[in-house]
Amino acid sequence: MRISVKRVYETPGGADGTRVLVDRLWPRGLSKERAAIDHWFKDIAPSDELRKWFGHDPARWAEFRRRYYAELDEKQDALMPLRQLIGQGPVTLLFAARDDQHNNAVVLREYLADR
Repeated sequence: MRISVKRVYETPGGADGTRVLVDRLWPRGLSKERAAIDHWFKDIAPSDELRKWFGHDPARWAEFRRRYYAELDEKQDALMPLRQLIGQGPVTLLFAARDDQHNNAVVLREYLADR
């Protein structure tokens, strides 16, 4: 199982495999062509409430991870298509946030590896 995490604004690469956007909102200023996204699974993104509460504040990171794990535990049906893609080959989880260490794609990769 190879799951990468990459900012959606970065140039797509041959090693990306299947490119999956995991944000609830479409990235600002990015055309669908330039994004080169294979799938958009917005249903597995953090809830609007959690996303707004977190606000990309690193001080809230641990609690964000805990809460997002709890949300993902309730979204097993929505996670199935992603799990199937991961079983077929490399997958890159795409996110729009500027912080490449504190974002939902990082937590989602950890969650999938743990479970």
